Amino acid sequence: MLEIAGVSVRFGGVTALDDVSLHVGARELVGLVGPNGAGKTTLFNVISGTVRTQRGAVRFDEHDLSRLPAYARARHGIGRTFQIPQPMHALTVADNLTVAQRFGAGRVDPKALGEILALVGLTDKAGADAATELSLTELKSLEVAKALATGPRLLLLDEVLAGLEAHGKRGFARMLAEIHRRLQLAIVVIEHDIETISMLCPRVAVLDFGRLIADGTPDSVFANPAVIASYTGVVADA
Repeated sequence: MLEIAGVSVRFGGVTALDDVSLHVGARELVGLVGPNGAGKTTLFNVISGTVRTQRGAVRFDEHDLSRLPAYARARHGIGRTFQIPQPMHALTVADNLTVAQRFGAGRVDPKALGEILALVGLTDKAGADAATELSLTELKSLEVAKALATGPRLLLLDEVLAGLEAHGKRGFARMLAEIHRRLQLAIVVIEHDIETISMLCPRVAVLDFGRLIADGTPDSVFANPAVIASYTGVVADA
């Protein structure tokens, strides 16, 4: 489904991504991890079209998206969230989804929006002011709902669990697993909590200093000496 081939991104003299190649298949659930500054969000920005690459290509269902703007990629079926929830001010929760669906899908389907609100647990908040009346967990649920409203086949979730306490993380992770099960879409989720990502994702990819250093099952990845060194700074003896 998604093929990232030899992607490199530089900001001035800083290399944010260095020859990254990654494949995500249809209906896969993949965790993307790595230390702060490893290039995770930059990779999401490249996929979704808000950052251009200096080298490499992004293909989705065998279509080269490398030169397409963000709105066109959304209409190809790529949805995403952002690290900091960004509700549209002065609009209700339901209106936020309506705008997202109009932007991403080019049409409005009220029935589908109602189903999304139920799926993320926001039906009772449909008429609430999205910017002022939601808890942190609800704001993050709204971020997911807005991305789902665009009708994606690939969902990119950027630290949607960040800031939640342990019980909240577990509940949110269960919701994501249910979304994956019911909608049968591919999901890539950035998360720093290794325990949560190991439970949620059958496959994990690791970035460090802009390079992909591991890709596999959680057990194999988190036992990888290069991954351990990237988090601890301690290099295992040869």
